[in-house]
Amino acid sequence: MELRQLEYFVAVCEELHFTRAADKLGISQPNLSLQIKALEEEVGMPLFDRIGKRIAVTDAGSVLLKQARGIFQNLQNAKLEIGELRHHQGGTLGVGVLPSELDFRLTPMFIDFRNRYPNVRLKIVSAVDVAGLVLSTEIDIGISLKPLYDNRLVVRSLPREEYGVVVSAEHELAGRESVSLTELNGLPIIMYPKGFWGRELVEQYCRKHGFNLDIVVETTSNPSLFRFVRENMGVTVQTPTLVEAIGDPKLRFLPIHDDPPYREMSIIYRADKYLGHAAQAFIHLAEERLKS
Repeated sequence: MELRQLEYFVAVCEELHFTRAADKLGISQPNLSLQIKALEEEVGMPLFDRIGKRIAVTDAGSVLLKQARGIFQNLQNAKLEIGELRHHQGGTLGVGVLPSELDFRLTPMFIDFRNRYPNVRLKIVSAVDVAGLVLSTEIDIGISLKPLYDNRLVVRSLPREEYGVVVSAEHELAGRESVSLTELNGLPIIMYPKGFWGRELVEQYCRKHGFNLDIVVETTSNPSLFRFVRENMGVTVQTPTLVEAIGDPKLRFLPIHDDPPYREMSIIYRADKYLGHAAQAFIHLAEERLKS
């Protein structure tokens, strides 16, 4: 069994089409079919069910696909580790973060990391499904809400954060020390679009208390969101760490005293992925910053 054959096999699994897989690999379709046939003869079982012009992965094929991906991941780990020996503390580090965290809270941490490790090429990805990017190996490390259990992931928990209401200094609630969650009922709300974790979480809590948010402005941009709040066009619901990172004296953070929504953030990465010196240093820096 050759690595080249496994590479061909994985490509067919991903495309579920011999011609498309051959085009992707840059080889002829007959040559690809011969290589897959040789692989099937070696394992002694069919790897694909041929149903007319369609194909499907057999149970044996699923087993081989899982192991083949593990082999390629181990090879990639070896290349990264050897490359790190050659380039010392160089290389590329991909980090995924929630869109709401990047603009204000996390960018200073990334700048600090770059100052410490100027030879590392830093790739920062803003996405809602950070765990999915980690699992697909598009990024090395994710900073996101604690994902559902997956034995492929290492999850390093960060402190729990409770949400509160953010208002303009001119808002009628600005002088209060705290508010009740139900006081959001009827207030104009500035919020992220549907599908964003923060919005889904807050709306879930409000529905539990018998009301829906009156969202008058939706925006994916934090600077835009807080500009609307600062101009007293509505209020928003955010974490205190984000408001502190903004440091705007025209904004007031009011804790929710009865049933505050809360989130559990975490640092995540694949259990089978090699993490070099720079990646481990980044994790240490992130835990130091985000746990303080």
